[in-house]
Amino acid sequence: MKSYRIAALPGDGIGPEVINQGIKVIKALETKFKHLHFEIQSLPVGGQGIDLCGMPVPPETLKGCQEADAVLLGAVGGPKWDNLPNKQRPEQSLLTLRSQVVGAFANVRPASLSNSLSHLSCLKRENLGQGIDLVLIRDMSAGIFYGKPSGRESRNGEAIAYDTMSFFQSEVERIARLGFQLARTRKKKLTSVDQANVLENSRLWREVVSEISKEYPDVEVEHLYVDNCAFALVKKPWLFDVIITEGMLGGILSDVVGGSVGSIGMLASASVGSSKKGLFEPIHGSAPRIAGQDKANPIATIRAVAFMLEYSIGLTKEASFIERAIEETLQEGWGTYDIVTDKKKLVSTSQMGDLITKKILQNTIMNV
Repeated sequence: MKSYRIAALPGDGIGPEVINQGIKVIKALETKFKHLHFEIQSLPVGGQGIDLCGMPVPPETLKGCQEADAVLLGAVGGPKWDNLPNKQRPEQSLLTLRSQVVGAFANVRPASLSNSLSHLSCLKRENLGQGIDLVLIRDMSAGIFYGKPSGRESRNGEAIAYDTMSFFQSEVERIARLGFQLARTRKKKLTSVDQANVLENSRLWREVVSEISKEYPDVEVEHLYVDNCAFALVKKPWLFDVIITEGMLGGILSDVVGGSVGSIGMLASASVGSSKKGLFEPIHGSAPRIAGQDKANPIATIRAVAFMLEYSIGLTKEASFIERAIEETLQEGWGTYDIVTDKKKLVSTSQMGDLITKKILQNTIMNV
């Protein structure tokens, strides 16, 4: 029997509620596949870590994550900790985990929506074409979020704030190679998104991606400005396969994709580096407004589990069982408050987890 170690970090807000559903699905897989065993260690992080230990990432949490095969995160942050100094806030835990656990330089966000679930999308049915099946890769090491200098000061009697958007060639190269390698396993198309008509760093980005593309002659490459890409994602989302872009641009585009598939409560993500180890999480935040109400959509977290099993552990078949179980559940019309169309089919966070788990255990999934 093969055993895998998972560090589960519930975090804050709706984090514990959705993480519980992810763990529920992992336990169902253990029942389904007798050769599997998962050692799941639940550890404090974010605001929970601050309340318990006085820091966003307690030493025990950092050690547990470093020793695990993969890390599953719920969400961090909330108004309770908003007035803390920036470096002591719950969100600081994300930077620590990404840098000290996985050495992350990219955030990978898959998004899919089959034709049978087109009613969930905010797009017109005719705009969905053959359905949505794409992956968005955002840089997490440079660009506007990480550039220096960054700050606020007073000049000539008034406040000024500034951030720096910059890239080294090598930073673009590794994002490009990650995108091309992933595209090779999918539909063999890569879309590079920038703002090269006005930004010098985007011109470097485009030049580097074009040069790296010569190493992957079997992959089609196109370059789009970010505004053109946003329009195309709404108008013809089926044309996309793998998208690579800078962090801020990718954050905007990922919410466009979230609306296209029905809700950001449907999208998972992974922070990854040069190894297969990753930090997997839903893209939604801690949503304190609905925390503790058993109301949040757990599908993004359950998809994060599937992504984790496939990417970090290599359990492709088991991941497919999860994805198919999600699709079957949604095809039957069940949904949390953010996606349900028939109020008679409205379910809670835990009920949605139970329904998906039941699909896995009933062995209704064929041809995976």
